[in-house]
Amino acid sequence: MSNPLMNEKAAANAARAGWGAPDPSTRSTPITDGPVSAWSPKVMTVGGTATATGVLMVLLLATATIGWVMAPSSSANASGALGLAIGGVVVGLICALVLRFKPTLAPVLAPIYALAEGFALGVISHAYDAQYKGIVIQAVGATLGVFAVMLFLYKSRILKVTERFKRIVMTATMGLMLFYAVSFVIGLFTGFSSISFFNSASPMGILFSVVAAGLAAMMLAVDFDLIEKGAKEGWPKGMEWYAAFGLLATLVWLYLEILRLLSKLERR
Repeated sequence: MSNPLMNEKAAANAARAGWGAPDPSTRSTPITDGPVSAWSPKVMTVGGTATATGVLMVLLLATATIGWVMAPSSSANASGALGLAIGGVVVGLICALVLRFKPTLAPVLAPIYALAEGFALGVISHAYDAQYKGIVIQAVGATLGVFAVMLFLYKSRILKVTERFKRIVMTATMGLMLFYAVSFVIGLFTGFSSISFFNSASPMGILFSVVAAGLAAMMLAVDFDLIEKGAKEGWPKGMEWYAAFGLLATLVWLYLEILRLLSKLERR
């Protein structure tokens, strides 16, 4: 199991099939009309995945800047900002759903996802910063800090990502995402102000955000495990973009959860 926006089984199938590679039975067949040679495919590496993640981060930050600048500066136009953010989220969600079943499209759809989500994050972050000055810088710093801590815990094997660990994190995450989806639909018909539980600054509301942010942090470890697994098993080079997409999606989720948590603490 992996990031809920990803499909490890589909990724493994794509890896076995190869991305336009010769039939597996012929990969070691020597060429008979010249010097003996073997077909050597380019494979996924941790370094290559890090590079792909870096590229996606640059794209996300670029459109986040555009979203920040284009976001309305007055509360009177807040509905317009919400519409822009929702548009970016929808495009990103479509890319994520397609990638779940077609991992081989990652080199194309992962950058589109980063561009769309970046714009949405820019608008959302601007709205939060307009209400709570300096909160975005705090959220970014906290997100990077959590990422660094989780990477250390994973690399040092203090945190062991077992199959049981992945099942627990995956089940809890899917439950949380279902709750968010239902709440969003209810909000469309009754008004988002009517959904007060996870937006509340009450102790229960804060605890909810802490748990959600904790789940996002645990998902980072699952993403690290997927990247390491792909590199060890020699997945095709293009799978680096698929793994990078999953890592970026988790970072976006973590950032939003921390942003929400900090806003609740500001209202206390």
